[in-house]
Amino acid sequence: MSRVFIVGCGDIGTRVAQLWQARGVTVSGLVRSTANRRRLEAKGITAVPGDLDDARSLITLPAHNALIYYFAPPPSPGSSGHPLPRGGSADPRMEHFLGAVPPDRLPNKIVYLSTSGVYGDHQGGWVNEDTPPHPQTPRAQARIKAETALLDWGQIKKIPVVILRVGGIYGPGRLPIEHIKQGQPVVRREEAPYTNRIHADDLARVCVAAAERGIDRGIYNVCDGEYSTMSDYFNAVADRLGLPRPPQISLAEAQRTLSPEMLSYLNESRRMDNRRICEELGVTLLYPTLEAGLAASL
Repeated sequence: MSRVFIVGCGDIGTRVAQLWQARGVTVSGLVRSTANRRRLEAKGITAVPGDLDDARSLITLPAHNALIYYFAPPPSPGSSGHPLPRGGSADPRMEHFLGAVPPDRLPNKIVYLSTSGVYGDHQGGWVNEDTPPHPQTPRAQARIKAETALLDWGQIKKIPVVILRVGGIYGPGRLPIEHIKQGQPVVRREEAPYTNRIHADDLARVCVAAAERGIDRGIYNVCDGEYSTMSDYFNAVADRLGLPRPPQISLAEAQRTLSPEMLSYLNESRRMDNRRICEELGVTLLYPTLEAGLAASL
């Protein structure tokens, strides 16, 4: 691998960039603000100007013979400037990006960071990569449409595409510390949904492995394999910080008081099988348990 281009070079993108830089690979990242340009350049990442919300700005993409990571989320469906289209949610950012890749300057491979939310609610049951998607929120619907658009494009252009369906990401700077300090409630354990997580450093390592060993049109669930409830997660963070555990409320009370975004997570419960990233991608997780991951995050 000689060149890597990251679309959506935030926290995870930067971690991935640093892993490739350690191997002597040149990395560039798409940026739309001066602050982000300076942030990337300070880490030795070449900043490429462009705004996924403005197709006209995407004129200098260094895609030719590159490994591309697409980490940018879809715009919030229904937000200002992004009304919900008929027939469900779409991802205009993905459409703009694919339309900007010159047909004579194609990449070698694309790795897309999607979400486990595309599986929807399984009432605590297990899901693997063969489980049919059943997205239940506009956010998840946008993700599955982005997956489909990218896979179709890759098939037409004969470019390998790998999809990573990622659980909740945690790590330094990615913990619900303020939520806990403010005493915000969680649903009592016996009613709380199962959730799946991955430490940010392990996710970055999976991204590298996906580029090296992920098969064309391959889909991989990314989590540590240690499922628990959302309430267990918040309690574990509180215990690690030496703070009081969050107060518990019933699911019925949560439906009346919590934000729609939080409720969208509470309304879905599933346990993800992560064997494929371990067996096919050859990943050995640094933090296979929440206990180990929190110890490295605080």
